[in-house]
Amino acid sequence: MPVPNDRDKFYDNIPLFRGFGRLMDAALYQPLPDGWFVGVADIVQSTKAIAENRYKAVNMAGAAVIASVTNALENRDFAFAFGGDGASFAVSPHDEALAREALAATATWVKEDLDLQMRVALVPVAEIRKHNLDVRVARYAPSPNVSYAMFSGGGLAWADAAMKRGEFAVTPAPSGAHPDLTGLSCRFSEMPSERGLILSALIVPGKDSSEADFGRVIQEIVTLVERSPGSGRPIPSSGPPLRWPSAGAEFEALATRGGKALWQRRLYVHAFSLFAFVLMRFNIKAGGFVPDTYIRQVVENSDFRKYDDGLRMVLDCSPDLAAALEKRLAAAAANGTIRYGLHRQNAAMMTCFTLSATQPDHFHFVDGAGGGYAAAATVLKAS
Repeated sequence: MPVPNDRDKFYDNIPLFRGFGRLMDAALYQPLPDGWFVGVADIVQSTKAIAENRYKAVNMAGAAVIASVTNALENRDFAFAFGGDGASFAVSPHDEALAREALAATATWVKEDLDLQMRVALVPVAEIRKHNLDVRVARYAPSPNVSYAMFSGGGLAWADAAMKRGEFAVTPAPSGAHPDLTGLSCRFSEMPSERGLILSALIVPGKDSSEADFGRVIQEIVTLVERSPGSGRPIPSSGPPLRWPSAGAEFEALATRGGKALWQRRLYVHAFSLFAFVLMRFNIKAGGFVPDTYIRQVVENSDFRKYDDGLRMVLDCSPDLAAALEKRLAAAAANGTIRYGLHRQNAAMMTCFTLSATQPDHFHFVDGAGGGYAAAATVLKAS
């Protein structure tokens, strides 16, 4: 195993940026060091799972990749992006073996407990650069408490395509393997639109698009959204609805049972989630947990927009704004600058990764509740 060195601190040393409107500033992005690896994962036939109303399970599988690698790395910061039906990340050579083991166990857990098939791969950045592409990383901080990685350079998209061709595959772990998914849950209920609809948007470069032309379109779209009164984050300012029993209790029990019998874990999850529901419902402070503070952090820490070689957004927006966005995107697609997929639905959903509810660094992955990014990607593939 390689000896840790200063290159392992690469991600820690990238300066944070706060304003999402700066997204396309090339100076924010730094290339991965030589020798690093890109991890990619996605659900096979996610469209079929959506048709079977199993998108909550699909989202849980995607978030599980991030949870398992985070726990394998002992909660050290690393670059990752949630994609709805999958996830992407980057790790140093020192962490490659841990990430490979986490991916292998996650693929097995997803198959055996969620009845979904997950592809997983680890791609050397050197292979990506052989194709005149790169993986550059920035750190966007939606709040003072967390940051999310943004990826540019085309390398992440190439790695995803290579995985789908069967290259650089990570072999799933033996039957019965279970990754450490401590902290993974989805207790919040769906979040209905307050402005008219929830729009899941996926925008990627056109086949012959230049990086500069694509960047200009993305900047226009981000500016249009940020300046429009008809758009906002899909999480209500009062926080997502919380009900008991939680609709995601079964997934949480499956994710965190470890070696325990499933009935025991179900009992624990229902009991603990009832305790949490009472605290939240009646705003009761307990042992350092302050419900109002936690909910505010949930809203601030959510990842409803991101960039991973393409712009992904989940917006609560008016029908007029959705139409204006589609008109602008269609014009850019007509001249080959972009390809895009949009999916409209009535609500958004959230999957959470909370190692400690008394600490502010909990992550919340947002997607549309009616197919979200995966449905938008289906439209993209058909274009």
